[in-house]
Amino acid sequence: MSTPIKLLFENQLAKSLELRSESIKERKERLFQLKTWILTHKDRIRKALHHDLKRSIDDIDLTEIFPVTGEINKALHHLNEWSRAKRVSAGLTYLGTVSHIQYEPKGRCLIIAPWNYPFQLMCCPLVSCIAAGNTAILKPSENTPATSLLIREMIEELYDANTVTVVEGAVEETQELLSLPFDHIFFTGSTTVGKIVMESAAKHLTSVTLELGGKSPVIIDESADAEDAAKKITWGRFSNNGQTCIAPDYIFVHESKLDTFVASSKKHIQHMFDPESVGLEHSSSYSRIVNSRQTNRLLEILDDALDKGAKTLIGGDHKASKLFIEPTLLSDIDDSARIWNEEIFGPIMPLRAYTNLAPIIDHINTQAKPLSLYLFSQNKQTQQTIANRTSSGSLVINDVVIQYTHPNLPFGGVNHSGIGKSHGHFGFLEFSNQKPVLKQRVGWTTAMLFYPPLSPIKRWLLAWMTKII
Repeated sequence: MSTPIKLLFENQLAKSLELRSESIKERKERLFQLKTWILTHKDRIRKALHHDLKRSIDDIDLTEIFPVTGEINKALHHLNEWSRAKRVSAGLTYLGTVSHIQYEPKGRCLIIAPWNYPFQLMCCPLVSCIAAGNTAILKPSENTPATSLLIREMIEELYDANTVTVVEGAVEETQELLSLPFDHIFFTGSTTVGKIVMESAAKHLTSVTLELGGKSPVIIDESADAEDAAKKITWGRFSNNGQTCIAPDYIFVHESKLDTFVASSKKHIQHMFDPESVGLEHSSSYSRIVNSRQTNRLLEILDDALDKGAKTLIGGDHKASKLFIEPTLLSDIDDSARIWNEEIFGPIMPLRAYTNLAPIIDHINTQAKPLSLYLFSQNKQTQQTIANRTSSGSLVINDVVIQYTHPNLPFGGVNHSGIGKSHGHFGFLEFSNQKPVLKQRVGWTTAMLFYPPLSPIKRWLLAWMTKII
């Protein structure tokens, strides 16, 4: 017996087959409709996100709306080029053949978005999905109900349910969706849930894109401009209350830069998140933790670190009833502390001073590969050493988090921090099947040279080709 969710999935089959032969112009029209809706309903988007996360208008415009419209504009400008069949050369061994790569839609896709950037982390993958010619079922996070409702209303106003639709709900609905044989699943969220998604997808051999997280380290070496580093890290870490998958998670700072970095960080926290000096707890420029469960988790991590000897360099105040935790910087972290071993995902950041870079590289290489690695250094040799001797989803030198919206770079993790890439052309490819098409001539072909039985001269020719070609 079909459930409502299964019926939605089944009803998209015919549409997914139809979309295989639609024009690129029709895909662009759907993308343009999405862009027009977003630009027309900015106030609705702002209201929903402020309700869920107490985000400021400027922050919402910068981190939720701009990335989506940028993704749409990129697709509109380049979709003809991306979708055009790519001719490939035959080479000596395939003389007489004509071959190309055809980019066909994967089919029915599932997109599961998290709560930290609930609008753009749903819409950016959707742009790639539509650009590649697929249908989609969207599952927004239940932890941001106002934004979830907004996404459902937006999709219902824009698209037929057989093309794009929304399923709201929590664990039960997600589990039912994951039981279905989708052609592709795009999931953004925690590594723990990502493993569940991958396990479910494996039952149907469904391809997946997993945008996960982890602990993204920062290194500030002796050549760095500590003032510059503090300003950039303060913005990247404490925007959206630290609830950003690519935010700096922990810092190694050269001991010669420690005092300047801490003093500068304190100044920039005040300037960015309490510009009117009303107190961070009352500032409209400082976001809130998404819910009580996450707030309590963060406070347990903070208490655990303090109980094990950590020192508070900046901040530390909190009010759980208001989902408020002050931007906090800790030092003297014990190796066993949860804050040193778990993804924090909040406005608390541990710091360690160092004198020798080698143990820092060793530490990074013994941990799960991070989504991002941030290096503040003006030393080209150090930059090259970190690039060559560490592995991460992305490496950013002398800045943080800005790689996410770069129009021509792939975004994604590696192993523990994610599988697959997204954004722009890379997102289009993720939602496409790159199908090789080979057209052979009729009659004699070079392949026939090696039909059995092989004569001595053909064996000699094969041996020669093995060495040369």
